[in-house]
Amino acid sequence: MSALHALQPLYSLSGLVIGFLVGMTGVGGGSLMTPLLILLFGVHPQTAVGTDLLYASATKFVGTGIHGFKGSVDWKVVTRLCAGSIPASILSLVFLHYLGMPSSTTSRIISVTLGIALLLTAPSVLFREKIRAWASRRSKPLGEKSTAFLTVFLGFLLGVLVSLSSVGAGAIGVTVLIMLYPTLPTAKIVGSDIAHAVPLTLIAGSGHWLMGAINIPMLISLLVGSIPGIILGSLFIGKVNETVQRSVLATILLVVGLRLV
Repeated sequence: MSALHALQPLYSLSGLVIGFLVGMTGVGGGSLMTPLLILLFGVHPQTAVGTDLLYASATKFVGTGIHGFKGSVDWKVVTRLCAGSIPASILSLVFLHYLGMPSSTTSRIISVTLGIALLLTAPSVLFREKIRAWASRRSKPLGEKSTAFLTVFLGFLLGVLVSLSSVGAGAIGVTVLIMLYPTLPTAKIVGSDIAHAVPLTLIAGSGHWLMGAINIPMLISLLVGSIPGIILGSLFIGKVNETVQRSVLATILLVVGLRLV
């Protein structure tokens, strides 16, 4: 079968929409794509997570190029996050391999972890600006060593969440980074979060691939739509009413999260 015949238009359209959201907000990759594949398209949870991880690594690689060109990536933050997330991802993949894939146990773990991650993501999206305001008013900022340690620890938590559910490197990561780096511009927070997601999702996705949890035709179809989507989205940062955007995203994530838990 040729690559052209392997394309599935509905997946490509989904990739276009989700890619746009990822580029514009740093939110929406795994948070929307994985539940969409599971609940709407009926894809097996393990296949949905594995395929979405490789999809995310490709789309966020493009997004990182855009943000890097614009100077909106703090590589020190990215390095600290990777110091925690890469080891955590490897440990999580070893854990899944030990349980055995595919299996009903791993499917349940993935579905519940995904639901919990979405329930954490919803308030992270909705209250992001209030959290930023609180962080900026904090009378005594964290010291450099404390900030570095907490950033590595955040990376570790994201490594586990992303490897098990493909969710967490967007809204949750951005929200906590806002608290840790209140003086860093929003564009740099989003850009650094997207840049960190590239190696994390690539490693996690490759691990799922080795365990057989990847649908290549679906991955190709998602990428065909998402590459132009994330380029367009990166150019639209700050041009959509953030209150409306956050409210709609948070509501969707809350409903989907409750359904999966």
